[in-house]
Order: sequence, then structure tokens, then C-alpha cells
Amino acid sequence: MTDPPFDAFRYAHEHRTEVAWLSQNTNHLVPPEVIQPALIAAIRDRLYEGYPLASGQIGLKEIVLADLGIPPETATIISAGATEALYMTIRAILHPGDVVLASDPSYLIIHKFIQLSGAFTRDLDIYAPPYKLTAERLSEAVTPQTRMILLIDPLNPLGSGYSKEEVRAIAEVARDHRLYLLHDVTYRDFADQHTLARNFYPERTLTAWSVSKNCGLAGLRLGGMVGPEDLIKEALRFNTNDLGVNVLAQVAAAAGLSTKSRWFPAVRATTRDNQDRIRSVVAGIPDVTLPVFPSQANMFVVDIAATGVTPVALQRELLLTHGVFVRAGNYLSPAHGGRFIRVSFSNPPADIDRFVQAFPVALERLRKATKATPEAAPAAAGPA
Repeated sequence: MTDPPFDAFRYAHEHRTEVAWLSQNTNHLVPPEVIQPALIAAIRDRLYEGYPLASGQIGLKEIVLADLGIPPETATIISAGATEALYMTIRAILHPGDVVLASDPSYLIIHKFIQLSGAFTRDLDIYAPPYKLTAERLSEAVTPQTRMILLIDPLNPLGSGYSKEEVRAIAEVARDHRLYLLHDVTYRDFADQHTLARNFYPERTLTAWSVSKNCGLAGLRLGGMVGPEDLIKEALRFNTNDLGVNVLAQVAAAAGLSTKSRWFPAVRATTRDNQDRIRSVVAGIPDVTLPVFPSQANMFVVDIAATGVTPVALQRELLLTHGVFVRAGNYLSPAHGGRFIRVSFSNPPADIDRFVQAFPVALERLRKATKATPEAAPAAAGPA
């Protein structure tokens, strides 16, 4: 009888207070006084006893749209995380045989939803400069079967961002071919500047938003979709949350979004300092590179392919030996996942201290072990 595969996430959760969590782009920098008083008041008032308003707590939609800079009358889904809204929307508007232009690397859960609709992704390889989609490549890739462009901006996992001119050009490609444009803006607050694609193509642009990363509410699961009223109504046919979304999540989201302009600049500044420190340690290690720097998100990838060490082995070594949790790239790229780890850095500087101390030590130990017994090198398989 063989041992079950190592479950990195179970181990990390079992040792949560001992682990520096740099694996899921979660934000650990939001001041507790932003969220906690609102949650305490909601619990004191026992809001959890009743079902919330199915369309969202009174005033939340307006807060979300104001934060995005979108008119308050715009149709909106409020769901249990952006993931749920993405699923609903994709199932509603895609049909068997449709093609979606996307990228590799990417946030592959969205690709899974596309496949569940009987549609397909055409993944354009962007693991080379400029490390993002371009209007020219998208235009060349359009066929009569193409129905949608997936634009994740900033991009998970690379951290690539898009300028206003680049977003405009991609929106024009979508308009020229009457395609849907799905714009996932989960990490927009971490960017130096950000432009919504709907500003140029409101007729068929769908904007996925989330408070998991900007407001540090990943554990409460709240996000949604903004778009044309007819498309939002169609998406809601696939909604299983007809009794509303977690009321505590909605209270926390309102508290975070309505005050974000006051505290998020400090969060962004810390993430930039943190990624500078990671770059400094990477620069001192032979055969290790950062494909994208600076990141416009709260994560980037560290390419270790030339070291001969697999990302899965490095993920395990950092977690078990050093209590530092990063993500192996196989979760994010079919073509290049064996080259890199993803590291997020919206964390207290102490977590970054642990990474910059542990990373060269862990990598060197695995590099020596791989050179000594290459046949015993861990395989790039198993849970990530």
C-alpha cells in the first residue's frame, strides 16, 4: 500500500499559524480596524439569523459600482466570490463549439468553466516578452468560431499589466468581430494604473470583480460580475444562490470598499517594497529569473527551470522545512508550469524575511540533490 500524495494545502491549513502564506495571492495587509468593527456589529445584531436580500445588501451594489467608477444603474451580480459569477456568466453565454481566446499562463479555473460549457479555449502562449496578450495576436487568432476574449488584467500569475492604449486596442478587436470581452479585474487595485475595457466597449464587455484580494476577504467569498443588463439576466439563470450571499461577507465588503481610498495606498506601497526585496534575492542566485518585474499585481512568477529543480519539489521543501508556502506553476500553465513557482507578496514584511532567507537555502539543497541523484528528483505531479 502506497502513501497518499502529499497535500500541501491540508498541511498548510493544519499549520496555519506557523506558515508564511505566499501561495494564493491573499492580502494580509488590510488594517484590522477596517473590517473587524463591521463584522462585530453584524454579529452583535445577529444578522446571520436571516436570509440576506437576494440581490445584495441595501447599498452594496452602489458601493461596488462607485469603487469601479461605473454608473450606479449598471446591472450587477453579487455572488459568492468572482468565481461563482464567472461560472454563471460563462455557462449562460457560451455554447458547444464556441472558442475563447485566452492565454497560457492564465487563471485556469476560468478555462475549466469554458470547457464545462462545451466550448474551447485557444491559449496563446505568452511566456515570452511582453508576457501578455496583444491586440495584434488576438486579431490574427480570431476565427468564425471565436465568441469571446478572456482578458485577465493584471494577469495571474505573471503580474503583467495593460496600459490604457492596450486595453483600448483589445476592446476594438472584440468590437470589430462582435465578440464578448470578459475582463477579470481582480488585481486592479495593485496596479500603477488601470483601465476598464467597458469604457471602450460597453455593449459586450463583462467585468469580473472581487474583494478577496483588495480588501483581504478571501475567506469570506464575495465578488461578482458587471455588464449589459440582458447578459446579466441571462447569467442569473444559472444562479444557485437564490437566497442570497453570506451576509457577513457583504457587510465586510461594504466596509472595505467604502474606505479603501484611505488605506489601500499603504498596502500597495508595502507590496512594492516586498517585491523589490524578492527581486534582490533572486538576482543573486544563478539560473533563477523574474520574467515580469515590477508586477502590477500582488504576485509574480520566479523561473527556476535552469536550476534543474522542479517547482513541486521546491514548493514542498519550502513548506515542510521552512514554513513558507508558495505555489507550483503546474496550477497555472499547461505549457510552462514545470518552469516556475508563483510567489505572492501582499504580506507583512516578516513573511518576506522568511522567504528571502529560505528560498536560496531550499533551492541549493534541492539542486545538489538533483545533481547527485537525478533519477530520484521529485516528479512534477500531484496536488499543488
